[in-house]
Amino acid sequence: MSLKIYLNGKLVAREDAKVSVYDHGLLYGDGAFEGIRAYGSVVFRLAQHIDRLYETCHTLLINTGLTKQEMIEAVVATLKANNLTDAYVRLVVTRGDGDLGLDPRKCRGSANIIIIADNITLYPEEFYKAGLTIVTVPTVRNHPEAINPQLKSLNYLNNVLAKIEANNAGVPEAIMLDGSGYVAECTGDNIFMVKGGMLKTPVQGRLRGITRDAVMELAADVLKLDVQEALITRHEFYNAEEVFLTGTAAELIPVVKIDGRVIGSGKPGPVTLRLLGLFQQAVRKDGVKF
Repeated sequence: MSLKIYLNGKLVAREDAKVSVYDHGLLYGDGAFEGIRAYGSVVFRLAQHIDRLYETCHTLLINTGLTKQEMIEAVVATLKANNLTDAYVRLVVTRGDGDLGLDPRKCRGSANIIIIADNITLYPEEFYKAGLTIVTVPTVRNHPEAINPQLKSLNYLNNVLAKIEANNAGVPEAIMLDGSGYVAECTGDNIFMVKGGMLKTPVQGRLRGITRDAVMELAADVLKLDVQEALITRHEFYNAEEVFLTGTAAELIPVVKIDGRVIGSGKPGPVTLRLLGLFQQAVRKDGVKF
């Protein structure tokens, strides 16, 4: 059975889900998106994802034409139409159709809204058991006054260039630094370190991840760790007891080597594994049920 794609209020077959070649999202990366997960008929933290989407659209001056509740209902309807209880959802909002020029005022129509519900596997299962080896890449994270990293926009070229460098280095993921040389985030994930009963994660140059926030809450409320957002150098990550990444697609995955330096014991650590277990329980309870 062909997947059903939500396109501007209608559910259409995958092969019929088309937008104009004049769409500003295609021509200029002018739009916003969210990656969302459903687990056992619970869309994990859907309201938070929609809030973040609307914040990006507000900054970009894009009017979705839908209320937040209507957008939530559209996501749920797409999952139901595809009989999916466990899925990855990609929600895309573009400014809509314009002309070949840059001026967004030429996009006179309404925004294009696309919702895709499908399956995704970001990393092989063995990486969750053995941990990732990652490197730092030369491409730095966008300056916040150029393209603010809080914007989850369709302009992901900064991350794509860093991902190419990770591929060329033969590793699945890579650290990006901010313009001051501090660790910002990875190409598609947030990054954490554990040391001395403290959980730390970068405070600037990164997207405020939904999974990131959930893990910080679990660490503070359940494990009673001291959780801090801070300026963190690579030296600190090299000498951490544990390092792990978080993201909607990745969930929570351990890191055991950075730039040739073994992290801790060289195996996924106890705090990482405990948080992974807690997160896997939380995703089936914390969200919109359908």
